[in-house]
Amino acid sequence: MTSFIPPSAVFIAGAFLFPFFKGKLRKLLIILLPVLAFISMHLLPTGNSGLVEFLEYILVFNRVDRLSLVFGNVFIIMAFAGAIYSLHEKDISQIIAAFIYVGSALGAVFAGDYITLYIFWEAMAFSSVYLIAIRKTDKARGASFRYILVHLFGGMLLLAGIVIHIASTGSSEFDFIGLNGLASYLILIGFAINAAIPPLSAWLSDAYPEATVIGTVFLSAFTTKTAVYTLARAFPGTDILIWAGIIMALYGIVFAILENDMRRILSYSIINQVGFMVVGIGIGTPMALNGAVSHAFAHILYKGLLMMSAGAVLYTTGRSKCTELGGLYKSMPITLGLCLIGAASISAFPLTSGFVTKSMIADAAAHEGLITIWMLLTMASAGVFLHAGIKFPYFVFFAKDSGLRPKEPPLNMLIGMGVPAFLCIFIGIFPQSVYQILPFAVDYVPYTSYHVITQLQLLMFSGLAFFVLLKYLQRTDTITLDTDWFYRRGGQIVVNMVGTPLVHLSNSLSKTCFETIPGFLIRFGENPTAAIKIGVDTMAVWADKKMGKTPPLKKLVREKKIYPRSQIKPLSIGAGVAFILFFFIMMFLIILNII
Repeated sequence: MTSFIPPSAVFIAGAFLFPFFKGKLRKLLIILLPVLAFISMHLLPTGNSGLVEFLEYILVFNRVDRLSLVFGNVFIIMAFAGAIYSLHEKDISQIIAAFIYVGSALGAVFAGDYITLYIFWEAMAFSSVYLIAIRKTDKARGASFRYILVHLFGGMLLLAGIVIHIASTGSSEFDFIGLNGLASYLILIGFAINAAIPPLSAWLSDAYPEATVIGTVFLSAFTTKTAVYTLARAFPGTDILIWAGIIMALYGIVFAILENDMRRILSYSIINQVGFMVVGIGIGTPMALNGAVSHAFAHILYKGLLMMSAGAVLYTTGRSKCTELGGLYKSMPITLGLCLIGAASISAFPLTSGFVTKSMIADAAAHEGLITIWMLLTMASAGVFLHAGIKFPYFVFFAKDSGLRPKEPPLNMLIGMGVPAFLCIFIGIFPQSVYQILPFAVDYVPYTSYHVITQLQLLMFSGLAFFVLLKYLQRTDTITLDTDWFYRRGGQIVVNMVGTPLVHLSNSLSKTCFETIPGFLIRFGENPTAAIKIGVDTMAVWADKKMGKTPPLKKLVREKKIYPRSQIKPLSIGAGVAFILFFFIMMFLIILNII
């Protein structure tokens, strides 16, 4: 065991201390924990530490290398910004769940074996679902239920793949695996669900917009990016991920343009941006992987900033639909300014973080001769500016005035937004601040005249296209159908088709077992001899009808009418004893195999 505390333990253990503190001490602890986790992470020795023996395997809680440190750094930075942003929240349970969620994500990032990874993977699912359900609306409850079902399904596939992998290789080490058998495909699908690769992505756009204000901020940063980390660790250079990422990038744009809810727009934008990272992982070259990892770093910051600005609007107005907003620039200029920094970053404007990271992926595709992929990524980059760079801030803060005049959100929310906003600009101006911590040596210069001019041209024509097509992009209060329709409606159909017959069968069996049969036995016990005689006579009547004879119906009717009273002479005690004795003798002979 290492003498240093893992950063995941700082968050998880610290979260359980919150109920024991009140007021300013609690707020101080909320801010202090990410700082302590950051220090703890950088005290960890390079390589594997925090080893625990479990059955025949070694659990590795601290696998520290350049890849895990990149994600560890940005996760803690975002947790720090989120902690400041949430200081006004009176419901401490939300912050407890958020910190356990952050700790679980860090645990997965630093896990050196599949068993440890799976434990933290599932802990992420259960802690994050609370941030959705705690909003306590009908939509939030439904979304949280679907969210956990999808993640439990993904967790089952991941667990099955891990079990098969360990059984076949004898090792639980979490490292490069590639696609080489059933286990690898199951593990890949388990990671793909958390990465929100279509058609396994609808859980994200379904659940994130229904979470609480601070819940959505934390959710936007960790689940999909933890999946990006695991894909970069286990499946770099897997060709299928290139096309999966392209589908994500284009899919997210289309649905984001169609959406009306501002947080749903940004949720689809997450799918779009993660698509760029998945493409880089699929290409698998050092430049592409550096691009994917650096873009994940930048994305966590600017997407967190955009979600914070949307959360500030929701907090101050109580509204989330673009059709109900507009004209907020008049009373929320600071929030608008911070939002525009995030919008510029996600659109890859020069001097912002998106410009120096996203371009590395496209250039890696071009360098490998993947011209079609390069063209599609360029098209997707233009689409990003349309939905997240223009549509979101335009319809929320400008467009038709809604008449709302909310004040700026609390100071802590503005400061929390200021942290990622500052880093978006800082990284854009000083890209080496991120380049120097990437997994591979970086030989890439983002600020060339060609790159700057072509990117500005792309943004200019994208902006022009938005305003030319504005009348077709006007806000409409509509519902967008996604792939979750299949398990929302399809699930109800299956339940009705399968459940209704099963209910009828259950009712029939219940009536037969608990009413009909007991009633018959009770009735039979009132006069067994007469009951047997009625049964024999009933069979005789049925046989006579089949043979064309006239059955003795009057006799049978009379026997049933007077039952259980009967003129049939009951068996004597001696005859009963003889019958029982005969029965036991026959059983004895059968046991001895004589008969």
